[in-house]
Order: sequence, then C-alpha cells, then structure tokens
Amino acid sequence: MDKELVIVGGGPAGLSAAIYAARAGLDFIVLERDGFGGGQITSSHEVENYPGAGIRSGFDLGSAFREQAVALGAEIRYGAVSSVRDLGDEKELILDGGETIKAKAVIAATGASPKKLGVPGEKELTGRGVSWCATCDGAFFRGRDTLVIGGGDTAVEDALFLSNLCRSVTVALRRDVFRAARRRVDLLKAKDNVTILYKTNLTEIRGEDRVRSVILSGPEGAAERPVDGVFLAVGVEPASGWLEGLPLTLDGGYVAAGEDCRTGVPGVFAAGDLRKKPLRQVVTAAADGANAVTSVIEYLGRA
Repeated sequence: MDKELVIVGGGPAGLSAAIYAARAGLDFIVLERDGFGGGQITSSHEVENYPGAGIRSGFDLGSAFREQAVALGAEIRYGAVSSVRDLGDEKELILDGGETIKAKAVIAATGASPKKLGVPGEKELTGRGVSWCATCDGAFFRGRDTLVIGGGDTAVEDALFLSNLCRSVTVALRRDVFRAARRRVDLLKAKDNVTILYKTNLTEIRGEDRVRSVILSGPEGAAERPVDGVFLAVGVEPASGWLEGLPLTLDGGYVAAGEDCRTGVPGVFAAGDLRKKPLRQVVTAAADGANAVTSVIEYLGRA
C-alpha cells in the first residue's frame, strides 16, 4: 500500500491532521493502535477548555473529532507501527503484524502517556477524581480537597495551580526533597492551604462513583486521608520508540520540531504531545495537526 501521507496516531493531533489532509485532497490514511482513537482526552470526565465545545466529556469530544474526520473522507484503521525506515523520497512503516506501508510523508502523532502508579483504584476512578492534568481538570475541584503525587516540576506547578482553586492541596512525594526548581518550591511552601508530606507513597485510591479518600504510607505508617481529587504527576512517557530507526533529535523521548512540525528528517513531521513544546493540551495538539499538514502540502509540492 502506497500513500502520499500516513498519520500515525488518532488523538486530537492526528485527527486534526486528518481533517486538514482530507480537505486538501491528499491520499492518506490514519493508523491508530487503540482502534477507536481520540487520544488521552477520551479519559477525561469533562472538558471545558476547548473553544466552542462547551463542557462535555472527553469521550464525546474525541468521538466528535473522529466523526468529523471520517465524514470528510478520512480512512482510519487499526495499526500499531513498530518501526519506520527512511528510503529517501519514501518512508516505509512496518506494522506489528509485519505489514508494510510506504508513504512520501509521515506525521508522527502518537502522543505521550502519563506514567501510572498501578495502585488499587487508579484505573477504576480515572475521570472520576483521578487525573493527570491539573490545568485540564482542576476547575472541577474548586473549593474542594485535592492530592498531588510527585516531587518534580510538573507536580509543583500542578499544586500551585490547584492552590488557587481548591480548599486544600496535599502534596505527597516519596523523597525527602523536591526535584523541582527551588523558586517554585518556595512559592508552594508559602501557600497557606498546601500541606507537604515527604517520604510518602500513595498505596490506594478509594471510592465507588468518585474518589472519596486515599491511603498514604509515610514515616509514621499508613493512614486514610479524605480527598475529592487525586492528581498524578509522576512523569510521562512519549510514545516515540517506533521512531528510533530515524536520525531524529530526541529530548527525553520527545521529538524536536518547530511550530511547523518539521523534524530533522525530510518528510517526517511531529505533532501533538509527542513534539517537544511547553504546553500539551488538546487545543495545542489540534493546532499542531493543522500546521503539520500545511507543512506536508509544502513538502509534497502541492501548495
């Protein structure tokens, strides 16, 4: 199978790219390893920060992206890409089952997944009080009690953000010192509604319809703590392993690419959470998809 363009990833970046590719009349296909697509946004209980969408579930918003892309003629199929080879004017994608697809251009939009703790209740209560994005979901916990897990920059930024909305914020980190920038940590410590627990691990999240409490294990043993929301900030893992065969510039697994989404390999573009950038949100992912296809059109000489 030969295509002008293969979009790898069916989240907001990949589906936005599909919409623009369809409108441009490109011969393309979207490969999505999860079958349905929609990306991380589908696990959000409610989304209120995507312009024009109102307040709706992440599943509904992801479904709307997919439906619009399909309505415009996008072909979306299940396919997990294991590797890609640079053949010069063409790129060869090798799928997990051994099938190969050649394309003149590839948009890598496989995103980045938050690291999971694997504790009881984490999976079951995702979207019902368990979140990996304070800027996405923090507003739903205004005036309530929240817990942030982690000691890095993301955890501190999340806690600072939540401290302006929530009644209380507890920060639990497994070490006895933060890894985050000292200035931001000092700002956090100055907050009256923030409690910091060192050498503390989250061992269980409890609740049925939503988060009700957590079990924290610290120097004085295990104890139950009532909270309404749990924000996990223990790192993310960019899904860039399939690109390792290309001479790309990677920074912590993220692909270096500018706002035009061009990478250091001609014909390969990076969009969405996989791209190294300061803000990863559904709106910036969608913008990347549009920019990536604009660059693809120029690369193919179709402009």
